[in-house]
Amino acid sequence: MEIRGIDPRDTTWELDHARYRVCFWDVPAVTAHAYEVLETVDVGELLAWASAYAADRGWSYTIYAVVSDDGGTGLIRLAGVQGDPFADA
Repeated sequence: MEIRGIDPRDTTWELDHARYRVCFWDVPAVTAHAYEVLETVDVGELLAWASAYAADRGWSYTIYAVVSDDGGTGLIRLAGVQGDPFADA
């Protein structure tokens, strides 16, 4: 991991809470289960829940932050599976 120092004054806005989506991947069944988190939660709390929920079912998961711009809604991956989980299924 490569890091560099920054001047935090370059930020023009921030939010205290994000909207999150979680996708659970049942790879053997080639099935996805996608959810949007409706409550305000800390990402650490969400990570703990998603990890336990997926482990109980033998699934993997991806947590995303939901962002919007002039082009519509997008997702930023925060944790979990990267790319297409069904690519090798």
